Amino acid sequence: MATIKLTTAKFKEEVFNYDNATEWLYKGELPAIVDFYADWCGPCKMVAPILEDLAKEYEGKLVIYKIDTDAEQELSAAFGIQSIPTLLFIPVGSQPMMQPGALPKATLKQIINDHLV
Repeated sequence: MATIKLTTAKFKEEVFNYDNATEWLYKGELPAIVDFYADWCGPCKMVAPILEDLAKEYEGKLVIYKIDTDAEQELSAAFGIQSIPTLLFIPVGSQPMMQPGALPKATLKQIINDHLV
């Protein structure tokens, strides 16, 4: 499976509806990574193929979502995105972790294996 692009409405439906919740409650059944990116961002373009590879490698164990910060400004503001790329790591049943910057594949795999799957 490839990465999945989300709109704000789809994010609220599939991941977390921050409009009517005071505490984090992930709706998904598999752990997830949310990539906040923009098409014009050089580091985002470097991370994109790595995330596509990881989406295939961890298929059935992990979901990778992509959110275009230019198109989904409300969602970006809700998460306080200051720089891109920013990755939101979402384990099932515990608090998410946010990591700004373009991380190398080895680092991403370590985070996935240590915290998500």
